[in-house]
Formats: sequence, C-alpha cells, structure tokens
Amino acid sequence: MLKAYLNELNINADEKMLKKFDDFAEILVSENEKMNLTAITEKSEIDIKHFIDSLTILKTGKITNNTKLIDIGCGAGFPSFPIKFALPECDITQLDSLNKRVTFQKYVIDKLELTKINSLHFRAEEGARKENLREKFNVACARAVAALPSLIELCVPYVKVGGYFISMKGSDISEELNASKNALGTLGCEIEDIIETKLPEIEHKRNIIVIKKLKPTDNKYPRNAPKPIKNPL
Repeated sequence: MLKAYLNELNINADEKMLKKFDDFAEILVSENEKMNLTAITEKSEIDIKHFIDSLTILKTGKITNNTKLIDIGCGAGFPSFPIKFALPECDITQLDSLNKRVTFQKYVIDKLELTKINSLHFRAEEGARKENLREKFNVACARAVAALPSLIELCVPYVKVGGYFISMKGSDISEELNASKNALGTLGCEIEDIIETKLPEIEHKRNIIVIKKLKPTDNKYPRNAPKPIKNPL
C-alpha cells in the first residue's frame, strides 16, 4: 500500500527506501513503550495514518529534493521523517517544544544514518526569533498542531518571502478558514490552494492548506507564548 502510494506520487519506491520506512516503524513502536510517542502502533495503521498521511503533503508540489523545509511541532517526526525517506536530498529541520520528542528524533536520525536533517528543541515562538531560522526556509509545515490562526502566526515567520506555509488539517476547515482572515493579512500572506486528500481505508477526507508568504514578517511577530495560542490574531 505504501509503495503504491509513493509510486502514485511519482517517487520510485525501491527496497532501500521502503526499508527506511520499515526500520522507522520498528523504532517508533519500540521507543513508544518508553516515552508514549503515539497511540498508533499497528503496522498497517502506521503506514496509513502516519506514513501515507504525511506523504499527502507532497501533492502540493511545493516540497522537492531542493527544498529547505522546517517541520514545526513535529512530535515523533511527522510529516518530516516520511518526507526525508521519500526525498533524501530535501534539507529538513525538525522543531519541537518537548525535549523527549527531540531526543527521539535525534535517535532516529543517528540510527538510520540520515543526512541533511536536524532536530531542535524550541517553542515555535522562540525559534522564530533565532537569526539562523527566521525567514530562512522555502517551506514551513505543521500537522495538526493548533488552530490555523495560531499556526499562521507561529509558522510564517520562518518562511522566506515567496515561500509557503503548509498546514495539514482534517475534514472540516471552514470555521478555521473564516477565523484566519486577520492573521493572513497581518502576517502578509494569502491562501494559494486547498487540496483535499483521501487516505486508504479512512472515511473522512483531509485538507492541505497552502499559504504563500507575500512580504517580510513584522518583527513583533510571533508574539511571546502563550499569546498566539490563547489570543490568536
């Protein structure tokens, strides 16, 4: 199923690539017993709900082997690890506020001998103030981290002008889209595309919101925690 989906994305899923996915699944299940990383531990469910779901972001066409990508609030490494396995030359930074998750990510990077990927322990509000991270990425992405107005403020500051913030969401996004108009205007960006996706054996559809950055981010954004979450723009 995973191989078929990769082929659908025009990615040649050879045995070496598929082994990366399998090895990661084994590490995830093993380490999950120690640190509670995911509620999804069955192999078939991992393939669908973690791997294929993460890979749906490639349908945007905004992420390639030449992309510099930051995955914000990436947890156990989704969608960043599946992207790395599918696109080995993609330059990826993982960002998470919980140290145990960052420790896990670094363990995976070391164990699977991955290159051009690093993992950082920061809150999104803090990382966006770092000179080496602010407006340095072609694409920022987030998978089910927070409401869209909050995510726009937290993620867009990492993106270069002309780049993209891609938000991976569930089936019902109408309220979040309506609530995001002020954040979009304030952060100088616009929705370029919304892609509806369907996972194998899953009834509900998902949405990928592609947001283009049109101008530099004002230095006052993102605001300090917890304002972006508690009082979204």
